[in-house]
Amino acid sequence: MAAISTLGISPAADFATEDSPRSALPALLTTAVNMSPDLPNHILIVGGGVFGLSTALALSRRHKGSITLLEAAPAIPNPHGSSVDSSRILRADYANPAYARLAQQALTQWRSTPWGHDGRYNRNGLVLVASSSSSGDHTYVRKSYENIKCLSPDAVELLPTASDVRRVVPGYGVAAHVSGGYVNWDSAWSDAESAIRHAKHLLDETGRVTFLSGQAERLIIDHSNNNQNQVTGVELSDGNRISADLVVLATGAWTGKLVDLRGRAEATGHPLAYLPLTDEEQRQLNDMPTVLNLSTGMFIIPPRNNELKIGRHGYGYRNPVRINHPTASSAPVEVSLPLHGTSVPLEGQLAARAALREMLPALADRPFSKTRVCWYTDTPKGDFIISYHPEIKSLFIATGGSGHGYKFLPVLGDKIVDAMQGILDSDLARLWAWTDNPVTTPAGGLGVVWTEDGSRSGARGMLLVDELEKSTNTSPSNCPSNCPSNSTNDNSGDAKVISKL
Repeated sequence: MAAISTLGISPAADFATEDSPRSALPALLTTAVNMSPDLPNHILIVGGGVFGLSTALALSRRHKGSITLLEAAPAIPNPHGSSVDSSRILRADYANPAYARLAQQALTQWRSTPWGHDGRYNRNGLVLVASSSSSGDHTYVRKSYENIKCLSPDAVELLPTASDVRRVVPGYGVAAHVSGGYVNWDSAWSDAESAIRHAKHLLDETGRVTFLSGQAERLIIDHSNNNQNQVTGVELSDGNRISADLVVLATGAWTGKLVDLRGRAEATGHPLAYLPLTDEEQRQLNDMPTVLNLSTGMFIIPPRNNELKIGRHGYGYRNPVRINHPTASSAPVEVSLPLHGTSVPLEGQLAARAALREMLPALADRPFSKTRVCWYTDTPKGDFIISYHPEIKSLFIATGGSGHGYKFLPVLGDKIVDAMQGILDSDLARLWAWTDNPVTTPAGGLGVVWTEDGSRSGARGMLLVDELEKSTNTSPSNCPSNCPSNSTNDNSGDAKVISKL
């Protein structure tokens, strides 16, 4: 198999290591690692998703002061949250060993504690494949295999050929353009919305966290403190203010509205489509493993409640808008922000159809029950941003999930608080540090971020509004033969959204 066997992988392959030496830690982090400062009394967490809830849980155990969590939606889970869905993949299959180790710790919690109860942990396995035409995808598969083989040697099975893949996933089409891969039977999937509710329930039981509902409009910054910018709270869209000694921004794809992340993080939308199944089809597919094709970015997760989910982990769609600079009195800036209330553009629906033809061809022409765009906060290498802001005092950033943060929910909060206290493991501190080298344009300005961690594929540069307009303008007469014209999705609402932009 080009993706695995020709690259010399053996079951005894050494655990992959990072090239960066410990001395590469930024000076700011090197100083922080040698300190364990007490946390300030009143901490305000903005955002009630994976990063915000996990931080609140850790603080409820480790912080004696007051904790407030502000969520934009009236209740948690927020229906527009990136981790509020029927399913999310739980995997330790990473090319980067630091993420593989941390994910393995999280999987232990999913398996052995109430985190995994009530459908929140379903051990179906993960099949990771690549085509024979893309060496970059093979590299990610190879490194992931090496790492997971050391972490879970008895759970990993090499799939050297396409026929081996079809043996593990019987429905996989005979025309599948894959050269092989591997299956990790320890991987699983989770009822994501249920897990968010569980996290909120755990916080309610502590009685330690004050929950508030409101849309954070801007940071309140005091410029008079010896010429040092210092955050003292947030102002809401209704004009009310919340004061705090430390503000933690865990606002996901909306973070770029509150602090300048240009060149460091980008909000990107990714297509998800859902297919209705009969009771018999649910039974037939219930035990299938999740399949992720790194050459196309397409994945299919085992069905839940008679609904099959197809998604794409690619470069995504941007939604650039002009806003006032979040923290400075300067000219407006362009950032990508989520656009909710839209279905997936025709381009994304066709990609889902193509994935079904390859993976489950018998279902390829069935109308979708719904589609949605899931918003990531992408960073250049897919690394989280978990760090104090270097230029704004009392501001801590916890974002940059890059489409793979959910699985860490049971363990991420303690790592975030470790970073707040300056005691985070050096390998994670290095990965999650605020970068001094943002993406730039040829002219030297701050550039657009596309995640290049080896796990993404497909087209770069797509704009959501443009793709939605193409969908609206595509009529049955000029629709391609494989156009999902019988889909139950209606893009007329998208046209109304576009007209308001």
